[in-house]
Amino acid sequence: MEKRIPVMEWTVPIRLHHWIMVISIFVLIVTGFYIASPLTISAEETINKHLMGQMRFWHILFGAILTIIFAWRIYMAFFPEFHASWKNFLAGADKENLIKQLKFYLLISNEKPEHKYLYGPMQAFAYAGLFFMIFLIVVTGLILTGAGYRVGLFGLFYWLLRPVENLMGGLATVRFIHHILTWLFVLFIIVHVYMAFWYDIVFKEGTISSMISGVVFKKKAE
Repeated sequence: MEKRIPVMEWTVPIRLHHWIMVISIFVLIVTGFYIASPLTISAEETINKHLMGQMRFWHILFGAILTIIFAWRIYMAFFPEFHASWKNFLAGADKENLIKQLKFYLLISNEKPEHKYLYGPMQAFAYAGLFFMIFLIVVTGLILTGAGYRVGLFGLFYWLLRPVENLMGGLATVRFIHHILTWLFVLFIIVHVYMAFWYDIVFKEGTISSMISGVVFKKKAE
């Protein structure tokens, strides 16, 4: 039987960030799709029909939360004690290891790629893409929200981002980009969950539970 030792892989701040982001993105996807295409209109007096307003409230609230934790993740990337350094994204530049990982995932080779960083090469690309999508969806979300309110903090962000709106071609295009990004998040979630379970089954390192406990189980060196 293989001997394995527990290794603390994910710090508490990283795990908190992960689950807050999971909840935020889930709520944003559900409320966003409803706002884009309401499922039903309740048979009540007009004064009692608050569902769309409630959906917009939760969408804006969790949009603000996503913006805050995105800024928090950038902050953590520059402090080693969080074990979330920006240098982990350099794994994507390791061409030799990237080819090994591609061959392994395509079942061409049985050679497991080394993790010289916290992420593997493909993980580095995937998470870099995820953070870029979060950046875009936050920017487009602030533009859309600011265009509707134009007062307070949202109004200030809208004023600052108005040149970006013009660069994108107007509110209609901004809304379209925001919607397409939502579908990309859905795709990312499907692939991410599948790969997490696949990795856990193949390597038996406790990948799934590690995002709760922070611990993975590595093979003990002989």
